[in-house]
Amino acid sequence: MKKNLLYSFLAGLAFMPTYTDARQNKIDQSIREKEAISHFRYLASDELKGRDAARSEIDIAARYIAEQFWKYDAQPIDGAENYFQEVPFRISSPPNEGSIIYRDETLTQGQELLVLDGKAIEGKYETVVAGYGLEGDLEGKDIEGKILVVRVGGPEQMGPSQLFAAGRKKLALAEEKGALALIEMYNLPTTPWSLLTNYLNKPQMTIAQGDPKEAGIPYIWAKDLNGSLIKSIDQSSGSEIDLNIKGKKNLSITGKNVIAKIEGTDPNLKDEYVMLSAHYDHIGVGKPDAEGDSIYNGARDNAVGTVAIINAAKYFAENPPKRSILLCAWTAEEKGLLGSAYYSENPMVPLDKVIYNLNIDNGGYNDTEIITVIGFGRTSADHLIKEAVDAYGLRVTADPSPEQGLYDRSDNVNFAKKGIPAPTFSLGFTAFDAEIMKYYHQAADEVDNFDLDYAMKYWKSYLLTAEKIANAPEQPKWMEGDKYEEAGKALYATEE
Repeated sequence: MKKNLLYSFLAGLAFMPTYTDARQNKIDQSIREKEAISHFRYLASDELKGRDAARSEIDIAARYIAEQFWKYDAQPIDGAENYFQEVPFRISSPPNEGSIIYRDETLTQGQELLVLDGKAIEGKYETVVAGYGLEGDLEGKDIEGKILVVRVGGPEQMGPSQLFAAGRKKLALAEEKGALALIEMYNLPTTPWSLLTNYLNKPQMTIAQGDPKEAGIPYIWAKDLNGSLIKSIDQSSGSEIDLNIKGKKNLSITGKNVIAKIEGTDPNLKDEYVMLSAHYDHIGVGKPDAEGDSIYNGARDNAVGTVAIINAAKYFAENPPKRSILLCAWTAEEKGLLGSAYYSENPMVPLDKVIYNLNIDNGGYNDTEIITVIGFGRTSADHLIKEAVDAYGLRVTADPSPEQGLYDRSDNVNFAKKGIPAPTFSLGFTAFDAEIMKYYHQAADEVDNFDLDYAMKYWKSYLLTAEKIANAPEQPKWMEGDKYEEAGKALYATEE
């Protein structure tokens, strides 16, 4: 009799749902297909005109996200009225005229010169050359009332987003120290100058330094592919250049990051946060395609990620984990990771309380049996990601195109630089092939041609991943030797 009872007990255990099965059931009950796809269809609809961060429709998208946070009982953050963190932007248009004359060489706006920001200026001014223009480069140099001339980027900051992030820091330093203008000499082989002129010789959005209504000092990129111009200026002590920038127009606007939180249940862990983030902007209205469609709806990039954050608001409000959840929908990612950059410098939750950032960004997919995690292999949470993805019949793969530098091209990098472990949870792709490029930043990127069964698996596996990390006994860490490992130790005040 006792033996039969034991067999019955063991048989019962075999059929008991596992932790993962139980959480999947809760996710399935919470995330309903029509509801989630309705969010998706609206955010990628023609009415939002492609969610360009410089157009008024972006505010409609922000309001929609905030309303979902409110509806699902995600909590507002202190200082973020109506779930909004306001971001001061300036839109700076190219000048009517722009030139630099140094000795017998003339650089002209739109050809060898790109004026990216700032006010008009005319005159002949003394120059100071200072390496990359970073804090250490300026030590002991008097740049007040002079033109600061530096190299673009930094010692290890050569990716597109890194160049602009470094440029913002240099510009703030130069203005603080009284420089009249900042000129960065461009000599990188990675991106041809001709592509830069096509992309940058038009209105540019930047985070405003100081009063957003006041245009700051001119910020200029100059073509110097062989480095001869900066070398010549540097070797001629007290060199002067003629700087002529006329007809500069600057407009201040206010962007919105949409932020909410869900408090954790564990008294010892609820002061730690797992940040779930995605950018909600796209590139707006552009050149019509062959069918005459000029609205770039951005279903893949990144309405699908925004819906994941909305789904997270609903699910975690109903099923709060041990750690708290921080929900972040970023603006102006397509303008240079600006919304997340602003938050990283003006956090609404102390960054050392954020133990992980599970970011979402996408260009598209070409394999619906996988999830591609940009940064897989770099943190100690990999096994939790794999368990969650496996549970939905998918496989997790690492970045298949490391040469693209994708890790440092999305919002996650603004937090990785601060030390927070921060991978990007992407749709499945095995290469940047024709299938990806058919939709990436194209008018064809719409919900109607998205595999919605795959979308549901993607959203649910993201939630399960986030939940596993939020309930894990140990906070994730960078893998030994990762380039952001030291930043992590400094942020969390840990020593190995």
